[in-house]
Amino acid sequence: MNNSKKMPSVALGTWSWGVGAVGGNEVFGNHLEETELKPVFETAMEHGLNLWDTAVVYGMSASERILGAFAKMYPREQLLLSTKFTPQIAGNGADPVAEMCQGSLERLGTDYIDIYWIHNPADVERWTPFLAPLVQSGKVKQVGVSNHNLEQIKRAEDILSKEGVHIAAVQNHYSLLYRSSEQGGILDYCKEHGITFFSYMVLEQGALSGKYTTQNPMPDGSQRAETYNPILPQLENLTGVMRGIGAKYGVDVPQIAIAWAIAKGTTPIIGVTKPSHVEAAAQAATLKLTAEEMGMLEQLAAEAGVDTRGAWENPMA
Repeated sequence: MNNSKKMPSVALGTWSWGVGAVGGNEVFGNHLEETELKPVFETAMEHGLNLWDTAVVYGMSASERILGAFAKMYPREQLLLSTKFTPQIAGNGADPVAEMCQGSLERLGTDYIDIYWIHNPADVERWTPFLAPLVQSGKVKQVGVSNHNLEQIKRAEDILSKEGVHIAAVQNHYSLLYRSSEQGGILDYCKEHGITFFSYMVLEQGALSGKYTTQNPMPDGSQRAETYNPILPQLENLTGVMRGIGAKYGVDVPQIAIAWAIAKGTTPIIGVTKPSHVEAAAQAATLKLTAEEMGMLEQLAAEAGVDTRGAWENPMA
């Protein structure tokens, strides 16, 4: 990415920050506000992890508001802020993308966004052209597309390049358990074109953290419990080996999942709700897995035979 600011090898996600529709309380079973989250933000900045990813729809602006409150405490040039235009909640004005972007700028307390995304490919032809004026005006430094397949990414690039703007980043669900973007040629395309690939759900909402087992399932009442508790038995071989590899390096299971994603040439977005999550992400960024370890993890992940594609996702391959 052609950005004067240096990109960290791990980005931090704020989907589970704040309470509201599609927010931390509904999706993750969390109820986290500024008081609990401030130490998380401060720990991250101390570790040089300064790339924060959010979206209007995370808690219907709750996440952006909390992030904006913390961002004010630091010089703007020390931060990389990433947020998204979500077509499903677009207004009916002449430029719904600029309108939603303006709301994000206000909540984040900034006059520019480092990476602005189209959250999903509801209508590539309709929404992509609106990104170019945002870059040209300086309100957005770089643009990306999220949950797009290869054909949609190429089409978005085609539309924008006519205006002298290029796709700088792609953000898709990618983990040991879900490698659809790799199978669909997206990772290779990004590598060839100097596009940063951000992998989200690298820990599969905690299913690859080693914290949850059949004896200790995810708390009932959240969307992630419904999705992942039924498949926990199939993940035990994989997480067991991840624990063993982690012991060799003096780290735990999550760092192995994160280190794997970095080794695949992606920038993982790690959801953080505790200072310890930040420290684990920083540690994972320094890990180097061997080719043998990578192969073993991929084989066990394939043998688990699970499909963790989200309800919002189209297949990538």
